[in-house]
Amino acid sequence: MSEADRPEMAQRGPELAQHLREALSATWIMVALLLGVMAASHHYLGSSFLLPPAYAQSSDTPPSVVVSYPLQHDEDTRIAFLGQFSAVNRVELRAQVGGILSEIHFTDGQIVHQGDLLFVIDPTPYEITLAQAKATLASAQAKYLLAKQELYRAQTLKETTFGTAENVDERTADASLAEAAVESATATIRDAAFDLQHCNITAPFTGRIGAHQVSIGSLIAGSRFSTSPTTLLTTLLSLNPIYMNFDMSEADYLRFDGYRRALGPKFDGKVMIRLSNETHFLHPGQLDFVNNEIDRSSGTIHARATVPNDDLSLIPGAFGRVRLTVSPPAPALLVPDASVLLDQDQHIVLTVAADGTVVPKTVDIGGMRGGLRIIESGLTTKDRVIIDGIVRANPGMKVTADPGSIKYGASDAQK
Repeated sequence: MSEADRPEMAQRGPELAQHLREALSATWIMVALLLGVMAASHHYLGSSFLLPPAYAQSSDTPPSVVVSYPLQHDEDTRIAFLGQFSAVNRVELRAQVGGILSEIHFTDGQIVHQGDLLFVIDPTPYEITLAQAKATLASAQAKYLLAKQELYRAQTLKETTFGTAENVDERTADASLAEAAVESATATIRDAAFDLQHCNITAPFTGRIGAHQVSIGSLIAGSRFSTSPTTLLTTLLSLNPIYMNFDMSEADYLRFDGYRRALGPKFDGKVMIRLSNETHFLHPGQLDFVNNEIDRSSGTIHARATVPNDDLSLIPGAFGRVRLTVSPPAPALLVPDASVLLDQDQHIVLTVAADGTVVPKTVDIGGMRGGLRIIESGLTTKDRVIIDGIVRANPGMKVTADPGSIKYGASDAQK
């Protein structure tokens, strides 16, 4: 460097020092970012990622899980069937007399009680007919009274020389005819009164009524004697109790029938039902009918239970599941439902061997009892099942097994 350049360098010294400090600061920032990325990679992808084997950190401590032997408990075998509710009583209300509909005394869909007035057909024509029948009866009764008096006179005259047996016979016949006319007129009155009475259509039982199919002013076709269709007014369904109809396969029926025969008189026929939006079987019922043959086309047999419906929450036509006991209580193994894993089309339970290795076991599951899942096959009483920390366990890896316990709850959940 020449003597001439020294003053210039002296003047630029602070500026060059500032540039050097900025370059060093940027370099340290890049180093810090790189170390951060390497640390994150080490945390999420393993200690050997992006680091040479000599610098990779390893841990020899296996993860900890909680294990327990399956709980043994006596449980009966239950099968759940898909069923559908139906009304015990269902009727299509139709008029027995014809005429103009004059009154409607209900709101569509409301609960009506037995004897409630629902429809009124104009009674005027039937009132006229009844009045005519009563007049006919009065005329027949008067003729009958006259016929009896004439018969009495004929019988009195016969005892003298002024009467004959032929006259008595004629008056006897006249009296009999008059009596028959009275009986006929009486029957006509009953018929007319019947028609007049059925101008008022009442509820035959308590239930929920449907929508009215006719309006006020409509001409109603109705007759007790005609074979032609009469006018449908509405429908009425009873709600309490209600039927639950379901079908059993032949195999299920044979299991159930064997259980029923084994119990004999002790069989109570109790069933439990849940709705499609419920997770527990909350509605008790009583099995009251099993059909007398298996359907050839479907291979099933029809059964029916009667279910109380005091709050009217069960609706005809709705679907539900009915649970039926088909075998007496027997020892069963139970584990928490969370310990049962679904692997494609099979169920897996993770167990821990004596050396701490996680061993998966394929199991067949049953229903829920006491908040626990029944294991029908695949486990033994000596298998240590992972009941907590299952997310830290993989098949084949080593784990530290801490002892735990399985408790039987009071809930009885869905199958």
